Amino acid sequence: MAKPKKRYVCQACGGVSHRWQGQCADCAEWNTLVEDAPATVFSLKHDLSSGGRAVEFVDLDKPGEMPVRQKTGLAEFDRALGGGLVPGSAILMGGDPGIGKSTLLLQAAAKVAREGHGVVYVSGEEAAGQVRMRAARLGLSDAPVKLAAATGVRDILTTLGTMEPPKFLVIDSIQTMHSDTIEGAPGTVSQVRGCAFELIRYAKENGVALVLVGHVTKDGNIAGPRVLEHMVDVVMSFEGERSHQYRILRALKNRFGAVDEIGVFAMAGEGLEEVENPSMLFLSGRDQQMAGSAVFPAMEGTRPVLVEIQALIVRLQSGATPRRAVVGWDSGRLAMLLAVLESRCGLNFSSAEVYLNVAGGYRLSDPAADLAVAAALVSALADKPLPDRSVWLGEVSLSGEVRPVAHGGIRMREAAKLGFKAGFGPADEKTASSDLDYKGLGQLANLVDRIMAT
Repeated sequence: MAKPKKRYVCQACGGVSHRWQGQCADCAEWNTLVEDAPATVFSLKHDLSSGGRAVEFVDLDKPGEMPVRQKTGLAEFDRALGGGLVPGSAILMGGDPGIGKSTLLLQAAAKVAREGHGVVYVSGEEAAGQVRMRAARLGLSDAPVKLAAATGVRDILTTLGTMEPPKFLVIDSIQTMHSDTIEGAPGTVSQVRGCAFELIRYAKENGVALVLVGHVTKDGNIAGPRVLEHMVDVVMSFEGERSHQYRILRALKNRFGAVDEIGVFAMAGEGLEEVENPSMLFLSGRDQQMAGSAVFPAMEGTRPVLVEIQALIVRLQSGATPRRAVVGWDSGRLAMLLAVLESRCGLNFSSAEVYLNVAGGYRLSDPAADLAVAAALVSALADKPLPDRSVWLGEVSLSGEVRPVAHGGIRMREAAKLGFKAGFGPADEKTASSDLDYKGLGQLANLVDRIMAT
């Protein structure tokens, strides 16, 4: 690049000279020439201060029509979205291969189409005949869904431009899309980012609810650039074990609703079925009380879900190294709880193997599960069943204190609806419920005494 030439401008008359001199040649004034730094070639080409179109600003308190959510017909899907699809929104849905993402979206697309709304389903991984075969198996062949098998974003947007914008647009998946203006194979960072940008822009300009299916890495994170999650309005994760029939739809990011709501589905022969009472999925047959089993009322958003926590204690011969195995809970929190039980309650777990499991493949991260885990551990250690039809909740501190938890009353009322008779938790009046016999525990030692005395 050529070196920019210096110039000197007279501060009196504005005359320009390409070298400095004491007197201005135009107005004959002395010491008025000052060097003027010229604009560089880059700044001249990238000056964005002019040449654009005016942007319309709208007052925040301006009255007007608010976007109306579109129900999908799947109550659990709408719950996770915060109430339904928002026109002009972009949703990114990720999940393990074979978990049921395409099945869920095909069912939602069919229900929206049957209500008389335009729906477009673009598959980049399957041929149109394969999608129709799956639709026939699910009993959705009569749904007026416009189906296409394409991977070129230019072709997709050109076709959509010739028709009325649909209410619901599904792209399965964004990693298979390709833009001819960007170099690189489909699935690369530049391709995923560029294709998603063009599709999102179309959805925003035309008020289309867009769903992008995303692949995941072996760690379970959504594949592709992290900026993709920033570009969309909603990020959803479809979780579950393929060996279990249930699936959980979580919102990891939601600009239009809460992120702590979940939708629960069960995989059946005719697709995904909604589960109105998910507690029954995570409670095993409880005809006979067994030692080491405690029920915990977890909270998923505004919905209480009762799960069963199972513990097993195996005594070892002296000198053997005990093992700690946890499924569905934090192993570090289990180690902390065992330390509190040994230090504050005088129990000995150092010579025993400890196995902890959350039934049904459910994953717990709620600290309110501490008391239920402790009850299961003490019950297994003493080989004594817990009181029949009882639930346990409360956070345990390092001092052995049972601390209050959020939404205790809601949890207890849900337990009472499912036929539970007794509740144990922190000595907090807000947690107590008149629907069942509630007993407050101030210290973890009170729990040990109550179980050992039975």
